[in-house]
Amino acid sequence: MTDSTPGPADAPQPPAPAAEVKPPEPADSADSEAMPLAPIASAPMPLVLPDPLQFTEVRSADGRMVLTNDQLQINGQVFGWWELEGVDVQRVRWLLWLLLGGFTLAGFLLGFLQNWLRTMPAVLGIMVGTLLLAMGQRGTNRVRLHRLGREAMHFALPGELASWQKLTAEANRRIRQRHHEAAQAATAVLLASTPAFPDSPLSTEAT
Repeated sequence: MTDSTPGPADAPQPPAPAAEVKPPEPADSADSEAMPLAPIASAPMPLVLPDPLQFTEVRSADGRMVLTNDQLQINGQVFGWWELEGVDVQRVRWLLWLLLGGFTLAGFLLGFLQNWLRTMPAVLGIMVGTLLLAMGQRGTNRVRLHRLGREAMHFALPGELASWQKLTAEANRRIRQRHHEAAQAATAVLLASTPAFPDSPLSTEAT
């Protein structure tokens, strides 16, 4: 006779214990310190500018053009270096004198060859025509001043072209120097009025 009593495997199992809930752990202090912070604006660093370059006074032979430390004087008119963009000079022929000399010389030569004039009047006319041609060929030196935002001004100056070329080259050098100094001063004002950040290019340039 077999035993039909259920074994211990068929007995009800006890309930499983509930999972234990842990409170959230506080963030590590080292991780919080590693977080990037917003850059803090530092005080603007002043830019040290060199002293302006001092120029000596230069005059032309006839005194019509004078180059000083801060300005250009030509035929009594004064122009500051900052208001000029450049100066150039070129030789200009007097077309009117060339035409008058050519017509005078051709007319007297034609009259002498056609026996319309005697020798002395023809020689005198030929000399006058030759002088007019020489004056027209010599011409004059035209100095042109290029002004910023304004029309260029022209001046007629006699003399050798080489001497005026030297003066205009010196004037252009002074104009470039003064413009460079003005640009440096404007940059210094911009840096002084702009707050510099640690990673900004302005702070790198200032250092």
